[in-house]
Amino acid sequence: MNLRLRDATPADFGVIAEIYAHHVHTGFGSFEEVAPSSDEMRRRHQEVTVRGLPWRIAELDREVVGYCYASPYNTRSAYRFTVQDSVYIDERRAGRGIGTDLLTDLIEICAGLGYRRMMAVVGDSRNEASLRLHARLGFRTIGQALGIGVKFGRWVDVVYMQRVLGEDRPDLPVSEPTGWLAPPDQKGP
Repeated sequence: MNLRLRDATPADFGVIAEIYAHHVHTGFGSFEEVAPSSDEMRRRHQEVTVRGLPWRIAELDREVVGYCYASPYNTRSAYRFTVQDSVYIDERRAGRGIGTDLLTDLIEICAGLGYRRMMAVVGDSRNEASLRLHARLGFRTIGQALGIGVKFGRWVDVVYMQRVLGEDRPDLPVSEPTGWLAPPDQKGP
């Protein structure tokens, strides 16, 4: 498989919106019920990258077949060393290891930026593919919110998974993660 991982560019967001739309319209991995436009996806990309966080693309023979990104787990400053991952694969390419390659890449980048924890918030406790992917890469289930959302006429759970980035050390980091920016409402003294 000739897979190439790279940073997302503005030209990718038509395909990114299509990949995500499939997941919005057919699955429970996202609790969105209306698929966002490519312009909205570009705006979301900007929110991620302005914080210095990665948004990565998987290309197979020059075709975008998946993407992943890290976002703040929570915007309060106490969570500044923790990120949350999101991974979406073109449904025609599922089960080929693309998600594993993307998430491995994302984990390495975030650890290199100084983040210490990564969270996965998996929509639907029946989402076996996502649960297996995260478990294979060292995430462990730390909790569940039962029946927290409604989609396609049924109550849906959320599974919380977590992994350590880099070496698991009890000491506090001596500096902020590379590129971390407090949100506008958190800046100042």
